[in-house]
Amino acid sequence: MPLARISLRRGRSPAFLKALSDNVHRALVEAFEVPPDDRFQIIHQHEPEELIFDRHYLCGPRSDNYVLVCITAGRHRTSAVKQAFYRRLAELLADAPGIQPEDVMVVVNTTEAEDWSFGRGIAAVPKVSIQEESR
Repeated sequence: MPLARISLRRGRSPAFLKALSDNVHRALVEAFEVPPDDRFQIIHQHEPEELIFDRHYLCGPRSDNYVLVCITAGRHRTSAVKQAFYRRLAELLADAPGIQPEDVMVVVNTTEAEDWSFGRGIAAVPKVSIQEESR
């Protein structure tokens, strides 16, 4: 269950945000081994002075259309899966809503099951057998 936090400059239309959201999810499903109904996203819109980035670091140049996509995933993915996700995300976002690949930055973090609670104050820890608990 990944959580996607998407940060960009304020002022985009609802249609732009929908295309952004839909294509982040589509890339996760197509290339990051995420089930289609597993969708959790937060879109953060910032004033220009609140979204600070180097316009020329590595794969630049970046424009005012810069988007940072931070994925917190509940399990590790291989390097090949991550690379496929990065490529697919850049392709989809170039198509809609029209973000240049140089403006798409991605960070992936992984966590353990115990780091998540999906509700009711219950940690998402795999059930342990009685034999394992007694050790």
